[in-house]
This record gives sequence, C-alpha cells and structure tokens, in this order.
Amino acid sequence: IGPHVEGSRAEYTYMALRDLIVLAYKVKPFQITGPDWLNNTRFDIVAKMPEGSTKADAPKMLQALLAERFKLVVHNDSKENPVLGLVLAKGGSKMKESAEAPQPIDESAPLKPGEMKMDGPDGPVRMTVDKNGGASVNMGLKGSMTYKVDQATMSMHLDATQLAMDGLADMLTQFSQMTGGGGRRVVDMTGLKGYYQVAIDFSLADLIAMARAQGVDVPAGVGGGAGAGNAARPADAASDPSGGRSIFDAVQALGLKLESRKAVTEQLIVDHAEKTPTEN
Repeated sequence: IGPHVEGSRAEYTYMALRDLIVLAYKVKPFQITGPDWLNNTRFDIVAKMPEGSTKADAPKMLQALLAERFKLVVHNDSKENPVLGLVLAKGGSKMKESAEAPQPIDESAPLKPGEMKMDGPDGPVRMTVDKNGGASVNMGLKGSMTYKVDQATMSMHLDATQLAMDGLADMLTQFSQMTGGGGRRVVDMTGLKGYYQVAIDFSLADLIAMARAQGVDVPAGVGGGAGAGNAARPADAASDPSGGRSIFDAVQALGLKLESRKAVTEQLIVDHAEKTPTEN
C-alpha cells in the first residue's frame, strides 16, 4: 500500500485521490480543499516513466497523469484558518533532547526481514509491522517512532526518537484529523530547534468517540459500545484543549500545551476532479 517509485516504474497502490494530490504537488493533506470523496475513493496506478527519468521527476509526471486521467484542475490560495498552536507550558519542556540528529534513509540498503518501504511527501519511509498490530517507522530526517496498541485497555503507546517539533506537530495533526477530518491543524510555536525523545499514551476509546461525534459510522462493538469513551461529548471537544481529551493530556505531560490560534495557510483548491478516471 502506498507510493513506490523505482527505476522507470511508478506504482501508487490503494491510495485516495487526496493522497495522490499530496504527492504530486508536495503539500500536506490539510492544505487541500476539495470534496469529501477525495479522501474516500481509492485507486491503484501503475505507470512507466520516460527513459532517463529519476524519482525527483515523479511528482510532475503524477500531476500530468492526474490532469489527463482525472481531469484534475486546481489553483493556489492562502487564507487565515483556526489552528492549534503547540506551545511551551508553564515550567517548560519535559522532553529529553536527543544527543544526535536523525540520519537520512539509505535507499540502497536492503530491506530487513518484515520491513516495507514507501515514498512519503517528506521523503522515503521504512516500516516494520509486528504480529500484534504495533509498528516501527523510520522517517529518516524526521526521526523514528514505534507504536503499539493495548486491546485490553483500548489505548495506544507511541515512542519517538530524534523527533523535531515540526514532526511532532505533523503527527498531532494526523491524530486530530484521523477521526473524520474535523480536527484542526497543529502548528509548532514552541521555538524549540532540537530533536527530542517523545512518549505519548492516548485512549483509542476517545478517538472512537470523537469519530462518532463527527458522524463517522463506527460499529457499536468497537471501543466498548456506544457509551465508551464518553461518546456523547460534543464534536468540538475533539479540537478543544479544554475538552479533556487524552491526546491533549498527553501533550501536557511533555511540558507542552495546545492553544487555539489563527495562522495563514497556503491552500491547494480542487476546482474539478472526476471520480472515474479515463481508461488507458
């Protein structure tokens, strides 16, 4: 699953059109404004790149493919949006700074047993998934992280090493938006320039409750039923630091906090896209 570009072959497997646009235009998911189906309809694409092409040429070629096959039309805009500012809490950071900066991934190195590789918007990523559903992820210059799920307590524990604060903000944005897309973008406003060891625990039941509050159809048996994780809380509690959500508690345990702010965001507006691409 995901993007793989090697030699003259480019494969994009089981990817939503929004994710394809992210790769083609080198933007973040929160920067794309378009219809909801962009995130729900998935595609498999296999393309042959022209002779002499390199991986660096793939985004521009993907742009051309999306325009030709999906009739994609976009334009750039910028506007002020509500965000969550990641700032230092009173007393300052409680994170331990890493002694060394992360190293880039050597794409020529052979894969380890069970390891997968993919191309992310910020560079190559290598991941290993264990049989219990946990995983370790090497993001190269953005650091590394491992996570594991405890089904008994319906919680997730995440450990990250050599993580920059913009990487933490990106990660928190994903958690904020993974419950249906209603979460706000998290923006690093800490002023911290180093790389840090970060440990976060948060409740899967709360994430499921947040998803239900935003209208996502989560089966009643998941997460302990409809009453689990305070499912009746209002939808805006998911993005309000005062709502007591465990993800915000976890951030506070790092000596940080999330505050409601506004920031100008560069947006890629989708003017038109076809749900059914033209055939070869």
